[in-house]
Amino acid sequence: MSQSSLVLDLSSTLDLPNSGIGKFSFAERVQMLKQHGIHSQAFSTLQPNMEFFDVPGVGYIAFMRQWSQIFVLADPVSAPEQFALMLELFNKRFPNAVYLQVTKPVATYLNERHNFYGTQLGSEIRIDLAKWSLSGKKKQVIRTALNQSEKQGITVQERYSDDHTREISDAWIKTRKCKKKEIRFFIRPMQMEYKENERHFYAYQDGKAVGFVYFDPIYKNNEIISYVPNISRACADFKQGIFYTLIVHAMEQFKAEGVPFLDLGLVPLMFDGPDEPQESKLLKKALRLTYEKGSFLYNFKGLEFTKSRFRGDVHRIYTCHRRGIPALEFLTVFKLARLI
Repeated sequence: MSQSSLVLDLSSTLDLPNSGIGKFSFAERVQMLKQHGIHSQAFSTLQPNMEFFDVPGVGYIAFMRQWSQIFVLADPVSAPEQFALMLELFNKRFPNAVYLQVTKPVATYLNERHNFYGTQLGSEIRIDLAKWSLSGKKKQVIRTALNQSEKQGITVQERYSDDHTREISDAWIKTRKCKKKEIRFFIRPMQMEYKENERHFYAYQDGKAVGFVYFDPIYKNNEIISYVPNISRACADFKQGIFYTLIVHAMEQFKAEGVPFLDLGLVPLMFDGPDEPQESKLLKKALRLTYEKGSFLYNFKGLEFTKSRFRGDVHRIYTCHRRGIPALEFLTVFKLARLI
């Protein structure tokens, strides 16, 4: 469908009387999530303090406010063919919103229809479990970590009881660049009221939990098509192999259950290929500089190295913004996410 015909098709729907903030019941929202929650952050849209722009029978857009600014998390939770309708209705209500961690179709539409910049924020990685194996030069780090874990008596179990979770997490946070609080918005909280189909895997050494990963489900047409590791922690004194060991164990379990994919989530500032016309050149330059010099803020290079070892399929992820250099907007979202 051409851009002009799409606009004509939308013109009669832009005042849908039942669309707006908080129109769905929680049960209706979960139903939409299970039908259309194909984005790696779809489950995270149900985190506390999130607001929702709902279009009954179609889907919802999740967002938070900070200092009067609107920040959207991820793609609309709707069928992809309804993204345009969702974005038109939302943009009419919030024309200066900033969109974070959205896919190329969303970035393209907002750029072509509403003249937003669509600048790459990083990349996401998806692994086809049917094709994945431990062979390959790039996976030597994973094989080494698995061997070390085996030598040190590390075992992995899936369980749902709280096994020193907060103790491990608090100790882990003290070793991070951002030591004050857990990040929010981009990462949902460790404890959520809604937990349906979460998966928890713990690593043990000598009977003591030394690390864990929480996986969130990714849905399509009421089926789980993937999981994404959203919360991962390890004891500060365990130096090697916990993340790789936990992920590989979970991958084997999911594959045995017939789950087709594992998503590794966002790798911020992981850029590949040439810049695109709709990107802000100044912002992209600033982001590249942040990747090179901003290790005091976040371990960008370390996260890219770790996740890239799995050799999955890489997809670009974008932020959509009105101004070429959205300095105030980024400062605000850093505050929202507790990065500063």
